Amino acid sequence: MQFSILPGSALLQAAFYGLAALIVIATGLLLKRAAHHVGDSPQQAAALQRRYYMAASIWLVVVSAAAYSGALVPRAGPPLPFVILLVSILVLGLAIARSRIGDRLARGLPLAVLVGFQGFRFPLELAMHRAHTEGLMPVQMSYSGQNFDILTGITAIALAVALAVRPLPRWVVGIWNVCGLLLLANILAVAIASTPVFAYFGPDRLNVFVMWMPYTLLPAVMVLAAWAGHLIIFRALSSRAASTPDLR
Repeated sequence: MQFSILPGSALLQAAFYGLAALIVIATGLLLKRAAHHVGDSPQQAAALQRRYYMAASIWLVVVSAAAYSGALVPRAGPPLPFVILLVSILVLGLAIARSRIGDRLARGLPLAVLVGFQGFRFPLELAMHRAHTEGLMPVQMSYSGQNFDILTGITAIALAVALAVRPLPRWVVGIWNVCGLLLLANILAVAIASTPVFAYFGPDRLNVFVMWMPYTLLPAVMVLAAWAGHLIIFRALSSRAASTPDLR
């Protein structure tokens, strides 16, 4: 089975590369700030930031090599490499949230920052819709189809502003976080159902564009950041004192 896609416009490619770079760099900067806030020395915070950037670089090199080599493209037999990528993203997100990195981000950043970080999903959805209009991505993965994750991005920005202005009950953030996680799970299910092995939406609406760079960055960076971010917010909520009804 042979698959090929158009490369996409320069603007679209720049959007995926740029958004992925922004997420990786911003996370490192926030991590150093959070480590300072919880009491790490400047040297410890800088060392943690360096380890994060090194690990992120290794991950990006591995994913990019797999995508550029065509290893993720479906062939005869089970789609093992792409399945390994998806499983790795889920496991890595859980590991990040439970790691020292997740601890520092959860305890060292305000809820307004952790929630606002998820606002990257708004421009991401705009880029994904552009990918659909350019013929790269099937319609069901855009907000014109079965993808409603743009709501998470918009509400993340609004809720972050509200948290920055005044304290809100913990349950408000908790409910938003659950809803955002459900919307993420929805688009993941749609994306998986749209792969050639399932072709649930038909053979003319296949999700293969994420198997080429720079679009592999969608699951490898954006989905990973969203998934780990939700878990870190849950960790931040649980770390706040139970006696504190309102938070920021």
